[in-house]
Amino acid sequence: MGDIRAAFFGGQGLYGQASQIDYVYGAERVERIAGLTQLYPWQLHQGNLERLADMADLQVIFATWGMPVLGDAELALLPRLQAVFYAAGTVKAFAGPLLERHILVTSAWAANAIPVAEFALAQILLACKGYFRNVRDYRPETGLAPHACYRGPGIYDVPVALIGAGQVARALMERLRPFQLEIWVVDPYLTDEEATALGVRRVSLEQAFREAFVVSNHLPNLPDLAGTLGRDLFASMRPGAVFINTGRGAQVVEADLATVLSVRDDLTALLDVTDPEPPDPDSPLYRLPNAHLSSHIAGSLNNEVGRLADYAIDAFLEWRAGATPRYAVTSSMLARMA
Repeated sequence: MGDIRAAFFGGQGLYGQASQIDYVYGAERVERIAGLTQLYPWQLHQGNLERLADMADLQVIFATWGMPVLGDAELALLPRLQAVFYAAGTVKAFAGPLLERHILVTSAWAANAIPVAEFALAQILLACKGYFRNVRDYRPETGLAPHACYRGPGIYDVPVALIGAGQVARALMERLRPFQLEIWVVDPYLTDEEATALGVRRVSLEQAFREAFVVSNHLPNLPDLAGTLGRDLFASMRPGAVFINTGRGAQVVEADLATVLSVRDDLTALLDVTDPEPPDPDSPLYRLPNAHLSSHIAGSLNNEVGRLADYAIDAFLEWRAGATPRYAVTSSMLARMA
């Protein structure tokens, strides 16, 4: 057992687990952390923050989804707190007050990017083959023979546009590299030198929608990006094109998307995120045959959440060894993080 005082902070349970900590860290990793630290015997969540009064010697927090926001009053009770190791992605909801006090915050955003990139990769490859439209065609009511059903251009020499060049998009670029596809990127912060190093081509948002066969949204979750993707962009898409959204639903004007899909049955939308989630019961997206909805499953789930916990533990070990953890968050990063 180490001499560092630690505690778990997270939300109430989902998926049949007593807490988010139990879901993400699991018994084996909780036991490992207990062997590395002096671990408080209770988990903190928004409903029992009064326990902070008994935790003045707390030095590090292992956290995940549902991490409470600690303000002045709460942090005054934790004078020895030095670090928060967060086993999930975005820390925007709670990191500000911690960073202002020079308390280290790390995130597993890179770990959470992996399953999203894998999910998007699978959809892109299927889209290039024309799978989604082919399934719609290959039904008895269409009267189409197998050879007459839609076929995509294939996974070769096809432009695929990524909107945004953040962690998920870069993980996706890496996974797309073995395939002979043209990878285009829309991101005002990406320089020509970076694009060359990544093996991608910088294009405008308008060109991406107009000319790419697949457009995959990876914009960060920022208020000023809400409603960025609207009617004119969707209407300009080339015949047979596919739009993928694993970013955020608010970035899409969904009424515009539904309108375009209703008159362009050659287009396909694969939407893992919407705004709101789930869509309103009367949303046309449920009824449009060329709109495919999934329930926000691209990110880490079930076995995959263990990777998030492993990143948090690795960050703790780096910090304990005196190094700056690889995935430390800075105040300047918060404005651009998803």
